[in-house]
Amino acid sequence: MRPATTTPASRSGDRGEGVISMAIAVLIVAFLGVLMWFAFQNLWTQAEADISGNVNQIGAAG
Repeated sequence: MRPATTTPASRSGDRGEGVISMAIAVLIVAFLGVLMWFAFQNLWTQAEADISGNVNQIGAAG
């Protein structure tokens, strides 16, 4: 005998819950990836400018 909580009628409302949760998780991870990409681009641009300035300063001093 099954408990009353496992009848098909009570489970029908939860049918798409896993798919929706997974879609939300994928969107969150994609958003974090975009944020990380822009942060990486900013970091790379700043590092490139600093390195270029230091190389020019060393070249002018020597």
